[in-house]
Amino acid sequence: MLRYVGFLTALVFVLEKVNPGYLRLLDLDPVAVMHGEVWRLITYIFIPQMASMLPLPDWVNVAFYILFLWWMGNGLESAWGAFKLTIFYLLGMIGTTIAAFFFGAAFSNLMLTTSLFFAFARFYPDLVIYFAYILPMKVKWIAWFSAAVLLLQIVVGSMQFRAAAICAMANYLIFFGPGIVRDARQRRDVTARRRRFEMETREAEAEALHRCAICGATEVTDPNLEFRVARNGEEYCLPHLSQAKATT
Repeated sequence: MLRYVGFLTALVFVLEKVNPGYLRLLDLDPVAVMHGEVWRLITYIFIPQMASMLPLPDWVNVAFYILFLWWMGNGLESAWGAFKLTIFYLLGMIGTTIAAFFFGAAFSNLMLTTSLFFAFARFYPDLVIYFAYILPMKVKWIAWFSAAVLLLQIVVGSMQFRAAAICAMANYLIFFGPGIVRDARQRRDVTARRRRFEMETREAEAEALHRCAICGATEVTDPNLEFRVARNGEEYCLPHLSQAKATT
């Protein structure tokens, strides 16, 4: 699906260069939609991202954007299949439309593309890409950075923006929310079991009858060890008994 989106995005960019202002006929404008321009409900997804962090020509940024969109689409289609990817994308479009109409937040297709990238990062976290076309970074780190920026915008933004952001990211929350909650619970349970095990180990070691004065081993930590009392009155395990004799 995304390869078709990429192709039409390239076509829209060419039309914009031929006829400047063409993009204003395609963006997601709720007022215009209510006046009969219903094509905007779909055409906004073809608006290219022409800005970047580097001072490059807009056609270079659009080319990278389309290639990146195509690349993500191939990866997600391999992981999900074409049908599931289409459902994910359609849910993102619905969420973006709800955000635009009910909360007045014109996210256009930027938030939709962000949700695609977050999904891609779930499947390919260790894949290395070039951030800002220069710096090699793993996908998961870029996703975490993007999520931190989005979270900051939600925290400092208005309640209207928060609700709109949640609607726009609804596709990601629907697909990955249950898994994120489940993983968080598993990590919490693992941490709790590890702490309980360490506490029980410390308690068991405190109750040990024998303890090597050199290595600290006990019959609890190693049931196969044998212990002897040296001339100095200290207790040692057999591997360290010779060291104890040499010092006495």
